[in-house]
Amino acid sequence: MIEAVKAAKKYGTIVSYDLNYRPSLWKEIGGKAKAQEVNKEIARYIDVMIGNEEDFTACLGFEIEGSDLKKLSIEGYKAMIDRVAQTYPNFKVIATTLREVKTATINDWSAIAWADGVVHKANDYPNLEIFDRVGGGDSFASGLIYGLMATGDAALAVNYGAAHGALAMTTPGDTSMARKNEVEALMKGAGARVQR
Repeated sequence: MIEAVKAAKKYGTIVSYDLNYRPSLWKEIGGKAKAQEVNKEIARYIDVMIGNEEDFTACLGFEIEGSDLKKLSIEGYKAMIDRVAQTYPNFKVIATTLREVKTATINDWSAIAWADGVVHKANDYPNLEIFDRVGGGDSFASGLIYGLMATGDAALAVNYGAAHGALAMTTPGDTSMARKNEVEALMKGAGARVQR
């Protein structure tokens, strides 16, 4: 992976990276310590860094103060992102999802993205009815990247990401079934249900 990101940067490619920490994948090769060693090296070559609270902690060693799985501290997230940006000045965008778990099937959902020193917050999706949580983060990442590529506007991009992630979690499996028009409708206030 490190060779791939180095080669990409050599040729001027914009590189995005989803931290996506999975303990079982690191268990036999050194756990969190090894994950941090590898990810800190990779991070030096990344332009768009994506991850949730646990990912930034496990992979890069950044803690978010004042948050737990039930109650988020938006200010804690913003402070963490500021520390990340100072540590990795090569990052052009830093994005993370915001999830407050109410029950296994009801979550509050949103996201924030830092770009050019400004934190942009996506629309809130309170009391989102979760059918299958798997794939929500990946769908957020792909929506964010689409928004950045299509518009160049981080505020709009984080909304594409949050809406796409929300829609993905209303369907089974980890592959999004949402269409662009459905994502944009949700961004404008439609319900978080994929239309079939």
